[in-house]
Amino acid sequence: MQTHEIRRRFLEHFVRAGHTEVPSASLILPDPNLLFVNAGMVQFKPYFLGQEAPPFARATSVQKCVRTGDIDEVGVTTRHNTFFQMAGNFSFGDYFKEGAITFAWELITTSQEEGGFGFDPERIWVTAYESDPEAAEIWHRVAGIPNERIQFRDGKDNYWDMGVPGPGGPCSEIYFDRGPEYGRDGGPVADEDRYLEIWNLVFMQDIRGELSPKEGHAPVGTLPRKNIDTGMGVERVAMLLQGVDNVYETDLLRPIITKAEELTGKKYAVEHADDVRFRVIADHARSAAMLISDGVNPGNDGRGYVLRRLLRRIVRSARLLGAEKPVMGEFMKTVSDLMAPSYPELATDFRRIENVAVGEETAFLKTLTTGSKLFDETVAEVKSAGGRKIAGSDAFTLHDTYGFPIDLTLEMAAEAGLEVDEQGFRSLMAEQRRRAKEDAAARKHAHADLSIYKELVDRGATEFTGFAELTTEAQVIALLADGVRVPTATAGQDVEVILDRSPLYAESGGQIADRGVITASGVKLRVNDVQKIAKKLWVHKATVEQGQITEGDTVLAQVDPAWRRGATQGHSGTHMVHAALRQVLGPNAVQAGSLNKPGYLRFDFNWQGQLSEGQRADIEAVSNDAVGADFPVNTFVTDLPKAKSMGALALFGENYGSEVRVVEIGGPFSMELCGGTHVEHSSQIGPITVLGESSVGSGVRRVEAFVGLDSYKYLAKERALLAGVASSLKVPSEEVPARVEQLVERLKVAEKELERSKVQAVLAQAAKFVDEAQRFGEVLLVAAAAPEGVGGGDLRTLATDIRGRFGTRPAVVVLLGNADGKVPFVVAVNKPAQELGFRAGDLVGSFGPSIAGRGGGKPEMAQGAGSDPSGIAAGLAAVRAQVAERAA
Repeated sequence: MQTHEIRRRFLEHFVRAGHTEVPSASLILPDPNLLFVNAGMVQFKPYFLGQEAPPFARATSVQKCVRTGDIDEVGVTTRHNTFFQMAGNFSFGDYFKEGAITFAWELITTSQEEGGFGFDPERIWVTAYESDPEAAEIWHRVAGIPNERIQFRDGKDNYWDMGVPGPGGPCSEIYFDRGPEYGRDGGPVADEDRYLEIWNLVFMQDIRGELSPKEGHAPVGTLPRKNIDTGMGVERVAMLLQGVDNVYETDLLRPIITKAEELTGKKYAVEHADDVRFRVIADHARSAAMLISDGVNPGNDGRGYVLRRLLRRIVRSARLLGAEKPVMGEFMKTVSDLMAPSYPELATDFRRIENVAVGEETAFLKTLTTGSKLFDETVAEVKSAGGRKIAGSDAFTLHDTYGFPIDLTLEMAAEAGLEVDEQGFRSLMAEQRRRAKEDAAARKHAHADLSIYKELVDRGATEFTGFAELTTEAQVIALLADGVRVPTATAGQDVEVILDRSPLYAESGGQIADRGVITASGVKLRVNDVQKIAKKLWVHKATVEQGQITEGDTVLAQVDPAWRRGATQGHSGTHMVHAALRQVLGPNAVQAGSLNKPGYLRFDFNWQGQLSEGQRADIEAVSNDAVGADFPVNTFVTDLPKAKSMGALALFGENYGSEVRVVEIGGPFSMELCGGTHVEHSSQIGPITVLGESSVGSGVRRVEAFVGLDSYKYLAKERALLAGVASSLKVPSEEVPARVEQLVERLKVAEKELERSKVQAVLAQAAKFVDEAQRFGEVLLVAAAAPEGVGGGDLRTLATDIRGRFGTRPAVVVLLGNADGKVPFVVAVNKPAQELGFRAGDLVGSFGPSIAGRGGGKPEMAQGAGSDPSGIAAGLAAVRAQVAERAA
């Protein structure tokens, strides 16, 4: 049975049982505890935590998940995957243990002809929490599983909670016996390779305190409503129903391995080391495609760093398998073809996904060259010092800075005849992970911060009136100060105000919150910010400037009209720039984020490479042409599928409800899903001035612009600046660019002439150094301090010239400079001196400690730099001593 069919049967089974099918959430959710969504229940957490009332009593979904905690283990065995699909059914105070067990048993044991999975009931084992005999009794009574195939386990295996105080409960896990060829008898407690877990049923009934029942501590209470949260591993079920030994042999992963075989010339299932690399490619290619699809871009921290690691491990694995050409585009295409039946966005957005992945591959191939150079220098240093081992800190630098996995460093070191201090490397990695875990732990308990709002959220949503009016009469529902609900607030106090209705826009969708006031008789509050809680409750963060406000008061909430006018210009201007970008660059210029406020906007978009001056000018021109066209701005609400069918653009990674608001400007020119405030006609935006374009991460560019009056002020300032330059140059304004170009060219010529003079002055001293050479045996030595200010490049030129003047006489040249507090150095050894046993790299070790320097090179030339100019004299003396000793 194919994986897509397994998904379909699961969802249909539960929809027939009265569950609402909920689409998979994005892998990126605004959850402070999670880097990526890693379980099916994550998008339902607000319902389980009681922060929001669920819109349905029963739900079912197949959630895409990513777990990267054991990324280095992927491929080493066949048990680890970073991306997987979690099929689940959920009950919010509806059915409980018996319902969950019945639904699961029916699906797994009903014949395939009748729509089930057709597992042999005699090969099913289950586990239950050690203090949950009720679950065991239901399994025996409802499913007929004999007691000898029901095993009890402690909290480490069969209790679930979120790792923080909150809901939790015992679990019951379903296992399939693969047979004696996979391990020993005795059920899951004896062997989890033979007895493979396929489904976990969580009976969410408890309130966990600071200490978890997973560690044997008792719950602190019972939930008022008992819930069900289950998770079935789609890939594991596919493995069993397809009759293969591991998930890498299933229909959605094995074709990626086949493609890797084609691209590398190697074969899978021949050598273990190669098999690891094939599995890394298959797993990481799928994970990377799904992450890019949901809006993640390669970066140096957080989600971006994880994606970067995945992509670079693919490139490295392919290279070690023998690939000589770029491979990423082929892998992304294979993943798209395999996964698109369940995730059609992989096909519709393929060009962007491919561009991001290929761009990272290209960058990493360049990085490999740079990293390899650093590796070679490290090897040279170790060997010149007579060492046999690369330091753990150097291996860590290669890993952390250049993306070299430790196994690549180990392999390259072995080829160079060296070892690596793995223990030191592992210690540094452990320290890095420890800091990361501490950072993650510090982010926990974030859910508790919202508990004070729970009652207010349950009461109902704030009615936003700001699309139609700027002043609204409202009632004060609650006041909060310092995280505590208070009955009143007085002058000088900062307070959070919750109203039943409000015209003030709450920050979202890149638009910052409105500013305004809340007034009543003798009362005035200045609104400094407005934020949403649970996407439905408006929290006005305000300062009481006059009088006293009391819960229950009737007040007037007013938006600052000038602020709103500027905000609408900024937000509508953002839509103009987005549309212009797509018109100039094409549909792959996809939004990656935005921020707009009165008079200003910035827009991030996925794109590889810097924009040309012409492209920037075209974007500005297209935007302003749309402003001048005075397009009408229309907004309407429709369902999500219809909006997408009309061509409305959605932001990647954003989770939309069943109904969405569409903002249309000029018909086909711009149509986006948007909940922000906008002008009524495009001409009201005013002029748009693009300030510039820059990189904000791998594959992400940013455009910034002024709009409206701020645009006019900026242009006036620029005009005044140009007039001043024209006056200084004594030319008309239109001739300034040509005049500046002439001056720049003259400056370049002067700089080149100065450089030539400088080099000639340095080389003029070569004869002096040759005349002052010291003889040690057969060898002539020039060991001297270079003229003040001579840099590394000129120093190398001078050393090479001096060495050449000795002809066939054995000669060693050591020059140490002093430039800007640094000590550049060059060691040059001619062929006759090399034949006597002198090596440039070896000589660095004699003077390097004196100047706190390091460097390396080849036998005939070595160079580097130190940081202690005070040691130059001692360093030169050390060189003379070493040459004298060797020449004796």
